[in-house]
Amino acid sequence: MQSTEVARYHAMNPRDFEHAIAFLCERDGCSGVQVVGGAGDLGADVVATAPDGQRIVIQCKRYGPTTKVGSPDLQRFGGTCYSVHGAQIAAVVTTSVFTRPAAEYAGHHGIRLFDESALAAWATRTGPAPWMP
Repeated sequence: MQSTEVARYHAMNPRDFEHAIAFLCERDGCSGVQVVGGAGDLGADVVATAPDGQRIVIQCKRYGPTTKVGSPDLQRFGGTCYSVHGAQIAAVVTTSVFTRPAAEYAGHHGIRLFDESALAAWATRTGPAPWMP
């Protein structure tokens, strides 16, 4: 089930992937969900208010299975998610995986990482959403 789920996201273009993530946020109780990705987005692709009232900012990375999300990606997002976008919860969701340096950066800066397995679990309701502890 999970590999089928991720394959569905791999088949999307990056814009459709952002809308799919926004749909999951709405499905799971977020309000004010907006897709803001595109040129000049400064790292934010989806912004929303989580069910507990916190502002969540998500960056979406629809990468192929051989492309990992690296530390430079996380550093760019980390530089804007809190200061520019006012995130209380910051997350990066990918159809791939994260490099170790990316995971270390995220850990130091409180950015939640959702790799292909976590995305599939969220999408199939067998795992938590990015704003859940």
